[in-house]
Amino acid sequence: MGSLKYEIRSTKCPANGLRYVLLFLFFGHSFFGYAQSTAKITSEVDTTFIKIGEQIIWTVYVDTDSTANVIFPEGQTFSPLETVEAFKTDTTRKKDRFTLEKSYALTQFDSGSYKLPTQRIDINGQGFFTDSLQIDVATVPVDTLNQQMYDIKDLMVVEKSHSGWWKIALGILLGLAILGGLLYWFGFRKKPLTEEEKVALLPPYDRAMLELKKLENSRYLIQDEYKKYYSELTDIVRSYLEEDVNVTALESTTDQLIDKLELMTDSGELELDKDTISQFKRILQTADLVKFAKSKPETSVAEQDRKSIEQIVEKTHEALPEPTEEELMQQAEYIEELERKKQKKRILIASISLAGLILISAIAASAYFGFQYTKDTILGHPTKELLEGEWVRSSYGFPPVIVETPKVLIREEVKLPPDAKATIKELQMFGYRSSVGLFTMATSSMSLVNPEQEPEFEQSIETIIKEFEQKGAKNIITKQEDFKTVSGVTGVKVFGSGKFAVPESDELIRGKYTLIMFGGKGFQQQVILTWLDDDSYAQKIVDRILATLEVKLES
Repeated sequence: MGSLKYEIRSTKCPANGLRYVLLFLFFGHSFFGYAQSTAKITSEVDTTFIKIGEQIIWTVYVDTDSTANVIFPEGQTFSPLETVEAFKTDTTRKKDRFTLEKSYALTQFDSGSYKLPTQRIDINGQGFFTDSLQIDVATVPVDTLNQQMYDIKDLMVVEKSHSGWWKIALGILLGLAILGGLLYWFGFRKKPLTEEEKVALLPPYDRAMLELKKLENSRYLIQDEYKKYYSELTDIVRSYLEEDVNVTALESTTDQLIDKLELMTDSGELELDKDTISQFKRILQTADLVKFAKSKPETSVAEQDRKSIEQIVEKTHEALPEPTEEELMQQAEYIEELERKKQKKRILIASISLAGLILISAIAASAYFGFQYTKDTILGHPTKELLEGEWVRSSYGFPPVIVETPKVLIREEVKLPPDAKATIKELQMFGYRSSVGLFTMATSSMSLVNPEQEPEFEQSIETIIKEFEQKGAKNIITKQEDFKTVSGVTGVKVFGSGKFAVPESDELIRGKYTLIMFGGKGFQQQVILTWLDDDSYAQKIVDRILATLEVKLES
């Protein structure tokens, strides 16, 4: 059992260092003794050697005043060791002091020697640190004599998870509901008629009588606005005659209109007596004098003229013959045509509104997310769908290459040429190629015949570049640097750009590539990726793949 005992080490900032030095010199060892009586911390582990997956128990004891506020470590603060469980704090009281006991279960699933890091414990806002310990994790020995060894099983192809289908369906239904609501509201909803529309739909006789009633209640005569009064009065009767009697009254002069009415009376088309026509002529002439000669009749005369026009409209309406069936049909067709025009207008307004809404939404999305991202979201983009889809973390080959990818890599059958079999014992390859564009990713794990042979990275690089050229690639630029995984394994990274041939085509397009190589005695591992030069989504995929890449350097 390994144990650790120590005295307090404060985290106060160095700016107060001179003050603490002077205090120490002044009070001597009594200051240190007082600190010990204030708080005392002890920690221990039950073992410093475990096998993969086993647990160690790390315990810390804090002896402090009963009023002290103690905060222990929380979460994954023991990395590279993993916290399995943090047990409840036990408290023991002795007079006016407490002893707090806090235990943690820790483990590690990779063999090696690991450092249990220093942990911070806060007491009344002041930090105290434990010392670190070295923990050894050993592999589990495998009896290869009594236990038969089997080949690695092929990857099992599983159906893609559709657990999120309801979100897509909900979004589609919501969009259709909004679209239907907009079309109904702006296109097909029967809107309540305005007062002007209600008046316009009335028959000519009813409309003329209603407008004459409104004129009676107007303030034209009170405000001495005789010109407006007579203008409106004559417009009402002329519009009625044009619509109901079918005579061109609006564009005719007074004499022309009277002549037309007399001709219709003489021909029997209109049954009006001469007194009515004479009275109508007098009112029109009075209106002409008011409008063009600035004449101003008496108020009583103006009111009587309006009453006379009402009588003329009534007599004219009574004098009209009953409409024939053909005329009624024409009137019905006219009303239907008006309704069709209104319907077309509503549909046009709805379409323009919907188009405007889509345009505004697209502009807003482009301003917030960028035009390219918005376009690719609406129209679709193969590598964007890969980037935003469900990723898979898996282990490929042996020695294994562990990586997170947007698609499961499929095992590829590789036949070694006879000359390669002299040095290569086994070669396992896994890959994926997008159906659109240049995006590809592949891994390979190679075991050598000679277990003491070191991998030849330079020769592998040269071979891969030659394969690019044999497939039609040109102007290949190559750069090289060290690559380190998140766990600290170092390899070689070769990357660059060039013009690559599109599969099943003679076209050359600008592209990029990255080759990562690891290895040791008797084995070599590779990861290779290619993608379009201007594909930002593919670049993000590559960055994420490289950030999650891990390898086991054991053959």
